[in-house]
Amino acid sequence: MKVSAVFKFRNPEIRALHLTWIAFFITFYVWFNMAPLASSMLRSVDWLTPDDIRLFAICNVALTIPARILVGMALDRFGPRRVFSILMVTMSIPALVFAFGDTMMQLLISRLVLSSIGASFVVGIHMTALWFKPKDIGFAEGFYAGWGNFGSAAAAMSLPTIALTMYGGDEGWRWAIAQSAVVMAAYGIYYWFAISDGPDEKAHRKPRKAAALEVSTWGDMIKLIIWTIPLVGVLAILVWRIQMMGYISATGALIAYLVIVAIVIYQIVQILRVNIPILKKGVPEDDKYPFTSVAALNSTYFANFGAELAVVSMLPMFFEETWGLNAAAAGLIAASFAFVNLVARPMGGMVSDRMGNRRFVMLCYMFGICVGFLMMGMLNSSWPLIVAIAITIFTSVFVQGAEGATFGIIPSIKRRLTGQISGMAGAYGNVGAVVYLTIFTFVTPSQFFYIIAGGALISWIICFIWLKEPEGAFDDEYYVSSVDRMIEEQELTANGSKAT
Repeated sequence: MKVSAVFKFRNPEIRALHLTWIAFFITFYVWFNMAPLASSMLRSVDWLTPDDIRLFAICNVALTIPARILVGMALDRFGPRRVFSILMVTMSIPALVFAFGDTMMQLLISRLVLSSIGASFVVGIHMTALWFKPKDIGFAEGFYAGWGNFGSAAAAMSLPTIALTMYGGDEGWRWAIAQSAVVMAAYGIYYWFAISDGPDEKAHRKPRKAAALEVSTWGDMIKLIIWTIPLVGVLAILVWRIQMMGYISATGALIAYLVIVAIVIYQIVQILRVNIPILKKGVPEDDKYPFTSVAALNSTYFANFGAELAVVSMLPMFFEETWGLNAAAAGLIAASFAFVNLVARPMGGMVSDRMGNRRFVMLCYMFGICVGFLMMGMLNSSWPLIVAIAITIFTSVFVQGAEGATFGIIPSIKRRLTGQISGMAGAYGNVGAVVYLTIFTFVTPSQFFYIIAGGALISWIICFIWLKEPEGAFDDEYYVSSVDRMIEEQELTANGSKAT
């Protein structure tokens, strides 16, 4: 697939790609609509403090992790069209509540609920996989993710201006946030009618059960349980941070910890309920897939997207303090890390398509991340600023290219499980962000960059050992197993029974 293909709007798959990245763009715009208006909120609401804003920032990512898992399951069951539309419409409600909330509890709960909108990413990944063939999926997924993810940067650039010029006054920030919520709800309704789940009914293949990811061996089931625990367990770090900030008591924290443990146990039970009957019956050879590849890609997204979210939050202050820049100049330079997304992520997917070996491309990108952050760890005020900017952009190219390469592989691992695998890998990106941001509170920026480089190196080792080149990763059509055909026949029989 050539870059020029994205301008062929009459092609159904290209139209679907544009409809979907715009949906993702809008959801990320709404997800990150608070940070640019934080200072306006503090000036307008006299009972808000900077600590409250920091708490809202924590809440803004809290439910994204479990939401991505749940949305991944819903995708395989109901399809991305329904899930994306419903997600956009329902999440506009907490966004509106946050916009016009006049108590601390209203703002806190609405922001917490709104954090679920971060799961939108995996919905579009699944939709794009339904429309594009294996040989083109890398670029398509990279384009979708790169341009959609820019919604966060667009929010930072436009919302303050909208609040000041369109609405003005002390309440301008409220109307700017509300406007973004209304636009998202309207697009959600439009998306329901404007697109379908792939070019035909056969494109969306459902798993046997959506309650948990299916695996192929008993050993893989144990690995799935081990890799599932951190997805919810990492929320304990958020609870600990909130308790340390004094917003909940020790009793409240204990209750939260018990809830987290209960959710982890529930997930393990679901994994056992789904997979034990399947494994006892036996998985046909043509339906098996290596879970180690899923685990390897979980680690890559932890190390690349987790690093991106963490670094973007500290980079402006790093440039400001290291080179004595003013806040505006430091923010502009730091923004280069995000701006590269528009090109680097699609390029990562395209390189994955063109090289003919997706595993090799993944290893190269993860190694590049390691080298990039090692160089950033060496930066200090004695380095020329222009060199520091160049190293930052170099690192960003590998970070975001690796993100594109990750999702260039996922749809080819197991077609009917794409939603759940995407949800799991995507959630690990947020796990990485939580872990890295927590570590950052205890170390210097240079140490922080070295730690991220270490995380990338560990992921490289995991990929080198575990990641397998997907079969049929460059074919014209996705591989269909005997189980896929059986599920399709059962659905046809069930639909025929309902019709009669």
